[in-house]
Formats: sequence, C-alpha cells, structure tokens
Amino acid sequence: MGANPGFQLSLDVKGRTCLVLGGEDEAAEKVQRLLDAGARVIVISPTLNDTLRTLASSAKVLHRGRLFRAADTEGILLVVNTLRGDPDLSRFLYDLAKKERFLLCSTDQPNLSTVMMPALVSRGYLRLAVSTSGVAPALAGRLREQLGELFDDEFRVFLDWLAAIRDETQQAEPDAERRRARLRAAVEGFRLTGRLEYPNAWLEERDKLKN
Repeated sequence: MGANPGFQLSLDVKGRTCLVLGGEDEAAEKVQRLLDAGARVIVISPTLNDTLRTLASSAKVLHRGRLFRAADTEGILLVVNTLRGDPDLSRFLYDLAKKERFLLCSTDQPNLSTVMMPALVSRGYLRLAVSTSGVAPALAGRLREQLGELFDDEFRVFLDWLAAIRDETQQAEPDAERRRARLRAAVEGFRLTGRLEYPNAWLEERDKLKN
C-alpha cells in the first residue's frame, strides 16, 4: 500500500485538552506547538527534560509522572505519542483511538495514527506545514529548517503590516471588490525565489536511471 497523503486541515485546539506521551526533546517540541495554539496540555511521562520541567513547574502544562493509562484519554481531543520503542503501546493507542474517538498522532508511525503532524515553519502569523506523507521525515525536517531561514524576521513584520492593512480596509471600505483589490495590490511584487540542490547520492542514482 502506498503512503497516505492525508487531507490537510488546521485543527482548532484553543481551550481544548490534549495529551502528550513522552518527556524528551520531541515531546517538548510538540508540547510547545500545542501551547502556541492555545491548547491545555497534559504530559504523561515518568521523567521530563529540562524544557518540560520548566513548563510543568510554571504550571503551563500538567505533568503526570507515571506511565499512560487508558482512562487518561477521557475528555481528550488529541493524543500525541512520542514514544517510539513500544509497538504494543502504539497499537493499543490506535485501537483505543478508534473506539473512544479521539485523535491520535504517533510520531513517525503513520500506520498507527489517525492524524499526522507535519513539520511546521512558524513565523509570526505564518504557519507553513511540510509533509512527505510519512515516507521521508528526515527530508521534511530539512525543508522545515531551510524554509525557516528563508522566512526571516522581516517577513514577520511584513505579515503584521498586511494584517493591519486588512483590518483597516475592512473597517473603511464597504465595497467587497475594492477591499479585495487593495489587498491584492499590497502583495503585488512579492515573489519567492530559489533553487533546489540535491545530494550526491541522488545525483548518482539519477544518472544510473538515465542510462
């Protein structure tokens, strides 16, 4: 079976409770993404890294210092499982998610997930999701890093300026077509430029395929 590209949506988690399993760097990254989106976050792990300990001690997340229990999913919108070394747990979570109807993302285990969290470029209001449908997560990570460098702090300020123009236009211009024209004019001339450079391993393989 081929990779499942999924159907991309933006999930509103503001004020909703989400669960993260794990206490290391990957869990911390997922927790921060959820907090940035306004979610209430519970972290379940016997141990936490420094980042998560700080978040727990400042009451930004609720920490349960133990292993996962099925009852932990009661009232939960989304479970993010960052534990990769326990296939039995991943399968149990998947079956439980289908039964209890919560969303489940098990990191790098798309076949045991009901949703996937793509790599994310975040700059001000910009949210740029990068997915390879689970077939090349390392490439998705590289794309996220390099796109993050491209969309710099000036882009964030530019986007703030566009937001201000949109707010002003909505208040001052009653005609919908004139509003759209002004907003289109504000981005006239914006262009994304660049080129792709491929690794030698692929270039060698590509040459073989041509011959």
